[in-house]
Amino acid sequence: MKLYFKFVLSAVLGIVVFNACSTKKDALINRNWHALNTKYNTLYNGNIAFEEGRETLNDSYQDDYWEILPIERLEVTDEIKLDSENNNPNFVIAEEKATKAIQKHSMDIKDVERNPQTDEAFLLLGKARYFDQRYIPALESFNYILRKYEESDKLNEATIWREKVNIRLENEELAIKNLKTLFKYETLRNQEYADARAVMAQAYINLKAPDTAIHQLKIASTYTNKNAEKGRYYFIIGQLYNQLEHKDSANYAFDKVIALNRKSPRVYMINAHLQKIKNTEVTEENEEELLDYLTDLEENRENRPFLDKIYRQIAEYHLNNKSDSLALVYFNKSLRATQNEPKLNAFNYTDLAEHHFDKNEYKTAGAYYDSVLTNLPENTRTYRSIKKKLDNLEDVISYEEVVQYTDSVINLYNMPKEKQTAYFEEYIAEIKRKDEEAAKKETERQNAGIAAFAETKGGKANKGKFYFYNITSLGYGKTDFRNNWGERVLEDNWRWSNKSITIPVDGIEGEIVSTTGTATTGEITEEQKYSLDFYLDKIPTDIAVIDSLKTERNFANYQLGLIYKEKFKENLLAAGKLERVLESNPEERLVLPSKYNLYKIYEESGSNLASGMKDNIIKNHPDSRYAEILLNPQALLEDNIGGPDDKYAQLYKLYQNQEFLQVITGAEENINTYTGDEIVPKFEMLKANAIGRLNGYTDFKEALNYVALNYPNNPEGKKAQQMVDEQLPKLEPKEFKLETGATNSGNWKVVFPFKRRDNEKAKALMELLKKSITDLRYSNVVSKDIYNLENQFVVVHGFSTKDRALGYAELLKNNKDYKVAYENFVILSSNYKTIQVHKNLEEYKEQVLTPKP
Repeated sequence: MKLYFKFVLSAVLGIVVFNACSTKKDALINRNWHALNTKYNTLYNGNIAFEEGRETLNDSYQDDYWEILPIERLEVTDEIKLDSENNNPNFVIAEEKATKAIQKHSMDIKDVERNPQTDEAFLLLGKARYFDQRYIPALESFNYILRKYEESDKLNEATIWREKVNIRLENEELAIKNLKTLFKYETLRNQEYADARAVMAQAYINLKAPDTAIHQLKIASTYTNKNAEKGRYYFIIGQLYNQLEHKDSANYAFDKVIALNRKSPRVYMINAHLQKIKNTEVTEENEEELLDYLTDLEENRENRPFLDKIYRQIAEYHLNNKSDSLALVYFNKSLRATQNEPKLNAFNYTDLAEHHFDKNEYKTAGAYYDSVLTNLPENTRTYRSIKKKLDNLEDVISYEEVVQYTDSVINLYNMPKEKQTAYFEEYIAEIKRKDEEAAKKETERQNAGIAAFAETKGGKANKGKFYFYNITSLGYGKTDFRNNWGERVLEDNWRWSNKSITIPVDGIEGEIVSTTGTATTGEITEEQKYSLDFYLDKIPTDIAVIDSLKTERNFANYQLGLIYKEKFKENLLAAGKLERVLESNPEERLVLPSKYNLYKIYEESGSNLASGMKDNIIKNHPDSRYAEILLNPQALLEDNIGGPDDKYAQLYKLYQNQEFLQVITGAEENINTYTGDEIVPKFEMLKANAIGRLNGYTDFKEALNYVALNYPNNPEGKKAQQMVDEQLPKLEPKEFKLETGATNSGNWKVVFPFKRRDNEKAKALMELLKKSITDLRYSNVVSKDIYNLENQFVVVHGFSTKDRALGYAELLKNNKDYKVAYENFVILSSNYKTIQVHKNLEEYKEQVLTPKP
């Protein structure tokens, strides 16, 4: 009987469970069964995954305390994410669990949801999608709750989340309108009210209404029961007050953050301290108090994770107090303490760069600006601004190095033999002294390392064994060597990391220069390193080399004068460079522009020298453009109307019309006229291209190299160097491709040679050829191409085979409508390019067109 009752009971329970699984029956047991399964199974696991995903986002998210913090700690990217993409795995799990709860446990009977947990499943679904930045699907989930579950206790929460989505979709006005409706018609719990006010605050921040946002955040901070949120809201209030320049109110908000102490994340408190200090004007009365304040922050052990920001604030304090050396120390300490804070690094490097820039230490400043760029995102205004400044600095550094190098060599050349000998004897003695000190330190370091190793367990175990038989000692020695010297090739003088030698003259280091004026970069032996004759032999003795170095120095000083004047507004430095040019017997082309730029500097600074320089230009250069401008300032306006840009445009139009000789002569005239102006490299580049089109590869190569060498820091000079490196090697081959076979496929041309003096005949033929192409319904193109000073071609382009090109030429010759009797030849397109580049038509005729016996 007992077995029978057990069987019956099991059957009944099975039937009950089976019936309870149905989502189509609106019974008490069905509703409770699915509600319990939804809440304590699928939704429970989904919520756990969701919270883990949210915690992961919070841990990885980094706030930017130099900008207004967002209300919600969520990193938003510009990418548009799709459902099929790899999203955060925790949110994927949460979404899957929510979807499973909806699909398996939803009880939609007669258009009414009977499972009270389904609305929570939709809420979880929307939140998971929101944090995966799939805002449209998230919006659908929240709207479904609001539309379908009118009696749900999640309606207010769903509304708040929906407005968060609207703000992410940049629908701030709609979000504010909906939230105001929510406040008017619904009763919210304290935390819901705080969340809604915070969302509204974010909308007003986005709409650039900081005062209204402050009001909303104050309400949110009052009603929230989460101290972390209180700390964040107070801090944002302080930032917004700073934006409105209400520093006292901002400090009051920051004091509230500080008062929370350990109740909210410490990062808010530290940044609140630092913001308060920034808002406090340093005076003699509070100077010492502020320093003590900063020192306390620095020495507090709990603040170690935030030392990078604290060090920076201390550096700024010392910088404002004119304690530059201390400021530099703390900027560098901040850089060393920074962990994954590129924006902080960028600020520190910028301050260091500007400090050295203000002291005219441009090479050091350039290195720091380069570090700034590595810590800034590209395609931003700040990045472009720093990049432009760095490019200008690179020009300064390049020209300053030229000046220093040429000065050092010229100074050596001008020294009497006795002084040269005495100088290098002293130099060699200094090298020996430094080498001996380095060797002594290295010996002490090695002995200390060996002694330390001897006290270790491995050292004691192998005591008394020959070093090279002692595996442990040998391993230690190899590791120590690599740590100190790195990987070194087995060779003489292996300790020399740089095998070139520099010679400092008057405090300036320059590479050794041979008697031909070229720098020595080969290996220096130990014997040469200490040889007096070796150094003396490297001093140039040829006056032509020295004259070349003087010319190079004058040009560099002139360029530096222009850069300091135009780009950095450093008139004192500019004047010094230009005055030095005039004192150094410069080339004629540098004299007049140097004088005129000096006159403009003197005039701007109110110097009495301006009138003297003006008289000098008018008296010694009466026919110059500069003299005309000084005598008649109205000429400057007229010059601007038809100035260098207009003249360049006219020459470029001539270039497009293949008037290459006029371009070359016109460019030379304008180069002489506008010497010293920024447009000169453009004229030089246009001239080089015209020379290439008219004279061919060899002259083009020479002209490009001239532009690259004389204007290395201008865009045209860089472009010329790029062409020399990349394009010229492709144009260099002079060999012709074989044109054997009547049906050889490719791109073929029919070429009619003419003398330049027969230009009218060439034009008439062009019109006839165009007519024939139209009449015969061809798709070819006709052009007139300059070959050289004496010859030109009329060319019909675009034949797919040699047979077609030959057939067309034959048709023109025999057809009564055309009767073209001019000499012509058919050529492969690549060979046509070769003869235009190398001007070797006669070689082509001999190698390809002339029949072989």
